[in-house]
Amino acid sequence: MKVLLVNGSPREKGCTYTALSEVAKSLKAGGVEPVFYSIGKKPVHGCIECGKCRETGKCVFDDDVCNELLGRMQQADGIVVGSPVFYAGPNGALCAVLDRIFYCGAPTLANKPAAAVVSCRRGGASAAFDRLNKYFMMSRMPIVTSQYWNSVHGNTPDEVRRDLEGLQTMRTLGRNMVWLLQSIRQAKLSVPKQEPWIATSFIR
Repeated sequence: MKVLLVNGSPREKGCTYTALSEVAKSLKAGGVEPVFYSIGKKPVHGCIECGKCRETGKCVFDDDVCNELLGRMQQADGIVVGSPVFYAGPNGALCAVLDRIFYCGAPTLANKPAAAVVSCRRGGASAAFDRLNKYFMMSRMPIVTSQYWNSVHGNTPDEVRRDLEGLQTMRTLGRNMVWLLQSIRQAKLSVPKQEPWIATSFIR
């Protein structure tokens, strides 16, 4: 089994990567292969609501990380998305990519266990954490929990490594991901039947 660890920071080996690396330790210990993916620093598109992805299953913009990352998420057994906290929210580039991924690919990710991880210097972690979890909640993806909100604190990777509670939270998250993946595999249950979507209009 493989879990995709998405580094949504422009810093490939920064604080977010340090947190994800701690998750990876528990995954490896549990026999699950961690696979890292960094969105990097290159420009990304925002969704232009053209609707083309409804026909093709991928974003019309094929010159950034969106479609490649969607493919990797589809292939993974579980997903962990990490982000630094910018103004009490996730990295804007990451959100732009996730908006497009989940708009065109959410049905292909349903029932896949997922979790969010955030890294901040001081405040805003819970707001950023909440924003990322909404992608999973709206896409019928089981959210893997830990022993606290999945956040680490520090302004440098070295400071993050001194956040002992935060690192423990990451390790617990990794173990819980392993447990859920193994439980799903052993149970061999069919996924819940999905009702046709009912869109309520509040305009009367």
